[in-house]
Amino acid sequence: ALCRLPPPSQTAMDGSGASGEAERPRHHPFLIGVSGGTASGKSTVCAKIMELLGQHMVDHRQRKVVIVSQDCFYKVLTPDQKAKALKGQYNFDHPEAFDTELMYQTLKDIAEGLVVEVPTYDFVTHSRLEDRITVYPADVVLFEGILVFYPQKVRDMFHMKLFVDTDSDVRLSRRVLRDMSRGRDLEQILGQYTTFVKPAFEEFCLPTKKYADVIIPRGVDNMVAINLIVQHIQDILNGDLCKWQRGSMNGQGRSLKRAIGEQSDLPNGAANLPGKRVLLEPSSRPH
Repeated sequence: ALCRLPPPSQTAMDGSGASGEAERPRHHPFLIGVSGGTASGKSTVCAKIMELLGQHMVDHRQRKVVIVSQDCFYKVLTPDQKAKALKGQYNFDHPEAFDTELMYQTLKDIAEGLVVEVPTYDFVTHSRLEDRITVYPADVVLFEGILVFYPQKVRDMFHMKLFVDTDSDVRLSRRVLRDMSRGRDLEQILGQYTTFVKPAFEEFCLPTKKYADVIIPRGVDNMVAINLIVQHIQDILNGDLCKWQRGSMNGQGRSLKRAIGEQSDLPNGAANLPGKRVLLEPSSRPH
């Protein structure tokens, strides 16, 4: 029930076999935001991307792709707020539930190529734990959560934005099963969903869909979309990151967004939209 990240990194070795960190220029990773409603499948999509890239088998310090979850940045609750949370009467889907400043600063440090410490969160007790997870520099960072596109200063940091778009009935059924596994009763789960989760999704999460560069319908079931994204991440890992870091000033290379937009004839629900580069497909997840 803890918020877990796969903390990664790279270790550079110089000609003598010693670490070349001191002489190596700092990493500036390609940041990908992954949003979508509760239980839409954001974390599952990210995990599938990691799996297809073979990064899930790599030691955390050596990973080139990292997943960071917005769920790790819930605010520390006051005793009164925690009492409400235990009764299902606290709105975890509201922007105010998150420590946006800490999230922004952490993402900023990650973008600067620094090693960062990320909080862990226990969803059973609704508490931020003492344990922290070390996230090491990587080439690509997947930052996922229900409201990662809501704060503009966070949203503007992403070089690519994905929205996992899943049917609301599917998301509700997933959330019920998930929350029951956390020891909550059905009445409380449904009450919380109708009182907080659904209204907050419609007011805060769904409107941010317009900021997405790529929409992924059906989440992890949409392998056409996921394979396409994986291919572009693989291109970055194979060297296109250098082109991206230099920018398009010299006219060389294409951005991920443009490259995906050029893949217009996609089967199984992937299609171009006016004003969007491509519609891929949706999914969702819990708070």
